[in-house]
Amino acid sequence: MRITFLLTLFVFCGFILTTAQIDIKYQQPSEEILQLADVPLPPSTTSNDDASIVILIYRNQYKSIAELSEEELKLAGIRTNLVTNMSSRITFYNNLEVIKKGSKDAQKVTGLPDNARLSNFSWSPDQTKFAFANTTQSGTELWYLDLNTLKAKRLTEEIINGNLRTTPFTWLKDNSGLLAKTLPENRPDLIDKSSAIPTGPVVSVNDGKKAQNRTYQDLLKDKTDEQNFITLAQSELNIIGLDGSSEVWAPSAIYNNISLSPNGKYVLISVIKKPFSYLVPYYRFSTDYMLYTIEGEKIKTLEEVPLIEDLPQGFMAERKGKRDFGWRNDKPSTIYWAEVLDEGDPEKEVEYRDEVFTLEAPFDKEPKSILKVKNRFWGITWGNDEIAVARDFWWNNRNTKTYIFNPSNAEQRPEILFDRNYQDRYNDPGSFITVKNEFKRNILLYDKGYVYLEGDGFSDEGQKPFIDKMNLKTKKKNRLFQAQNKDNLETISKIIDIRKGLILTRVQSPTDYPNYYLRNIKNRKSPMPITHFENPFKSLAGVNKEIIHYQREDSLPLSGTLYLPADYDFNNKERLPMVMWAYPDEFKDKSSAAQVTTSPNEFIYPWYGSPIFWVMKGYAVLDDASFPIVGEGETEPNDSFIPQLVSNAKAAIDYLDEHGYIDRNRVAVGGHSYGAFMTANLLSHSVLFAAGIARSGAYNRTLTPFGFQSEERNYWEAPNIYYEMSPFMHADKMKHPLLLIHGKEDNNSGTYTMQSERYFNALKGLGATVRLVLLPSESHGYRARESVLHVLWEQDQWLEKYVKNKE
Repeated sequence: MRITFLLTLFVFCGFILTTAQIDIKYQQPSEEILQLADVPLPPSTTSNDDASIVILIYRNQYKSIAELSEEELKLAGIRTNLVTNMSSRITFYNNLEVIKKGSKDAQKVTGLPDNARLSNFSWSPDQTKFAFANTTQSGTELWYLDLNTLKAKRLTEEIINGNLRTTPFTWLKDNSGLLAKTLPENRPDLIDKSSAIPTGPVVSVNDGKKAQNRTYQDLLKDKTDEQNFITLAQSELNIIGLDGSSEVWAPSAIYNNISLSPNGKYVLISVIKKPFSYLVPYYRFSTDYMLYTIEGEKIKTLEEVPLIEDLPQGFMAERKGKRDFGWRNDKPSTIYWAEVLDEGDPEKEVEYRDEVFTLEAPFDKEPKSILKVKNRFWGITWGNDEIAVARDFWWNNRNTKTYIFNPSNAEQRPEILFDRNYQDRYNDPGSFITVKNEFKRNILLYDKGYVYLEGDGFSDEGQKPFIDKMNLKTKKKNRLFQAQNKDNLETISKIIDIRKGLILTRVQSPTDYPNYYLRNIKNRKSPMPITHFENPFKSLAGVNKEIIHYQREDSLPLSGTLYLPADYDFNNKERLPMVMWAYPDEFKDKSSAAQVTTSPNEFIYPWYGSPIFWVMKGYAVLDDASFPIVGEGETEPNDSFIPQLVSNAKAAIDYLDEHGYIDRNRVAVGGHSYGAFMTANLLSHSVLFAAGIARSGAYNRTLTPFGFQSEERNYWEAPNIYYEMSPFMHADKMKHPLLLIHGKEDNNSGTYTMQSERYFNALKGLGATVRLVLLPSESHGYRARESVLHVLWEQDQWLEKYVKNKE
């Protein structure tokens, strides 16, 4: 089957690329790949707190090109569908079913809309109802599901405004209805830029301040864009009753986040206002944080945040003023927030970086300081008047601290409970277990001097998730549960009632699709299955899977997941062509870089971004190959990026060659995004590979001059680093065939489609073997069925020609 699209000519850098040169013809992959790529997915799940009800949520695996090509407007960092008033890139679901406790079979939900496109799911506070949006061809409606009757009911016409990325509605405390963003009654028409006459030039000014920003996309460009952004983003706030009634709660404005207090009597709202910016997305526009009563009466403005264009360089930079607003979950109506103490300058030496304040209803007193933290504030788990847990972090040294503190007594010095490297997964103590309080909010489970922790349990022995009970006075821990995970992988999905020992776990194996189980850790009874999903990819059931361990030349331990064909003869080894797929990670210490955070017992799941398809065609596949880039002490990881990159690749190939699994002359390397950047560098700076596949990458770091990935130095501070790491600068060194794939509408910061276009031009001009595939309407990840199947076909053809059947 072949679907051919008519494409306009692409003109750039003095070259004209025709469809014949780029050769974008949508084709299906081979039968071996198609039988995996086109299999329907089992549903996603969500459950209430005691797991007595599980909702199965179904969706199609892919969209269509027609859906992705629906008209969209790109403004202020958002992409919106002009007709439906919903994000043009959102994933829609098409069906709901319910499993009730004690029942094996799912029950159908009645009353759902025809041709359903569901999103923004939300449980009611009492968890007897389930709200969601349904997007039609002409707008977005608000619906809810009554879990007692299993009947769905539409509450509104197509008036919901979901153009901003936040959920457009929130439940009222008494479960009687929802506070929703709706389209203003007198909403103006959008301005058609193709026919609008410009009113003057676009002028940008800087008054001498540093304003270093990453390369954002889809930004405002002129006054017409500003007006269209206002038109799309403005909403009224309405209270929608479960009987379908509607009452205006607040007049039209650009409402962003809406949050009710735990007792439901107050509402915290962030409102975006002018001035806007042509340099940063909407979430850094001027914003007011305001408090209202639930009746709609404004109490006060907590903070007026100015337009943020001038943050100092660095991940840990912060603006002055209040930020990170939230409600204390353990109090009826108390606001908290953080403020910087280092003037937002990560280079300034201070004892404390951030300070946390609270303000309780009726919000007419001075804020109360409750905590100062050494690094950037990262959040709080509230407990009671005398105990809470706070976290901070610092990027440069990967440090995070966990504090136990008394929120009622700032004079009582906080205790640092954990002080660790957050990349050190083997020594991660886990997350604190919470419990619902009378406000139906999660608070710290604190029981007579004890707290509880759950963790992923990564170690040299594999992944074994655990639950610990910890004495806060002695710091001693008692392990209540640890998964054994000999032949499968059991992970903790939800703590239902730790006092009773009830938890919800997820169990899978390489051949068993993940299913959910109710387990009591206080007895030895077998876990009770909640779901019964069958393996939809049974043709992969016999594939050989193994986590391999090897070392690079500096003795740093590495690992990867090796797949071999089901009929592979280990007694009479055949040297196979191989596909290696990877993504580089930066570390500040070798110990963390050497840790293994994958499990051989994970289900073998084929998705379009995975190379697992080619094990069906006689390849060895090394997936998730370790590519750590380490810079210890004062040395930054990128100071030796290329040598470490090549060393990582060589170590894997040497190991597999020595064990007789691969033909080292027929090895391909591939990656997506930063993995594509890695691929281009490896093909330019080594002779290890026969060919490469680079999807949606960035290849010229001078086009991202104010940092990329974890690189905080700008181009002018480290010009040699930017130059040496850029494959574009070394296009003349390209030694092997390279397949470039990119979405034409990539909106990821740094990976403009232009990156692949200009890199292709450079390689073509220098005589390299290269192919560029631009996918219509696709962004950084690929969503349309036609695109996904064609990407698989392109990769398959490339591997067959330049790797498997290499001359």
